[in-house]
Amino acid sequence: MSGADDERRLARVALTWLAEPGTRAVYQLVERLGPVATLDLLLDGGSPDGWLHSTVAARSAAGDARAVAAEALERANRLGARLVTPDDEEWPAQVAGLAKLRLPDASRRVDAETAPPLCFWVRGSWPLGEALDRSVAVVGARAATGYGQHVATELGYGLAERDWTVVSGGAFGIDAAAHRGALNAGGLTVAVLACGLDRPYPVGNTALFDRIADTGLLVSEWPPGAEPLRPRFLIRNRVIAGGTVGTVVVEASARSGATQTARRALYTGRIAMVVPGPVTSAMSVGAHELLREQPKARLVTGVAHVLEEVGRIGADLAPLARGPQRPADTLDDDARALVEALPRRGVMGVDRLSARAGVDVRTALRKLSLLEELSIVVRREGGYALAPPVKPEAAGTSGPH
Repeated sequence: MSGADDERRLARVALTWLAEPGTRAVYQLVERLGPVATLDLLLDGGSPDGWLHSTVAARSAAGDARAVAAEALERANRLGARLVTPDDEEWPAQVAGLAKLRLPDASRRVDAETAPPLCFWVRGSWPLGEALDRSVAVVGARAATGYGQHVATELGYGLAERDWTVVSGGAFGIDAAAHRGALNAGGLTVAVLACGLDRPYPVGNTALFDRIADTGLLVSEWPPGAEPLRPRFLIRNRVIAGGTVGTVVVEASARSGATQTARRALYTGRIAMVVPGPVTSAMSVGAHELLREQPKARLVTGVAHVLEEVGRIGADLAPLARGPQRPADTLDDDARALVEALPRRGVMGVDRLSARAGVDVRTALRKLSLLEELSIVVRREGGYALAPPVKPEAAGTSGPH
């Protein structure tokens, strides 16, 4: 790698330290001038934005941006992590779609500053772009119910089993359940963190994070040592939304980061899906409101529905929901009429049965023969009767006890 390449990488890290990831003015400057010239401009006080100027000045007072970036790169190397930038082959091209993300009524800075990332820190052996190319996010409440955790685990397992990467935020509850489901299926899962890779949050999921790093990926926009500050979770959520094909919300309370992730997905042109829950559960309020407020949000109840939304057209259609098929389901109108005409108890002769069903005798005899083969009717002395129901113990073969 050339010295110029190293300088560009260092500049991207320094810019992410000077201003939080997603800062639109910084991203636009980098697109126009390149990372090195943008860093020089900001450090010289040339920011086009008053807020950004103040932020850069405050951060610069705490340390030299280039020195901080160099230390972060050394720390990542000791951790076994790597920096990924748009100059690398493994860069996930789909995050560029965040450049178009504009949330309506964005009164908070965290809702307005939704630009694409400048770089990622990655721990794990999979190429980042390849891992995210065929991926679905499964997100939801930290205080998940047993129902929610069961659904998230099933989704994680089923998607991973079908070679989809399961992406989430590594939190307690739904996130952890989705990650574990994918891991249990032997599939690929990615945890996108809101802090440095050397201090994964929550600490209680440390063993899970280590397991993910062994077979999947840990990803963050923040350098090693960065703390999990509250605004960073929403900043992180735009990457979960924009880096995947679609986002599934399993459970979400009235004020939930999971619904914010789904909204970011919708406004980035991705697919947002919602698993319904009990109307009596506080953990379903946000999910149900998302369905009510967002016409493009899709209701899903399992892996088949998710695959139908995110999969290839015509190749991943969910089967129609049906009850168990019974022999009577295959009958034509004449056969059905004969079955309905038979008394619930007792025997009826063919002539009377034919008249009652409105079917000619010849047709009736032919259909009754078919109904006998299907064990729907039985022939008795004097006519036909409905076959007795099969007892459960008689449905299979029982051996000696």
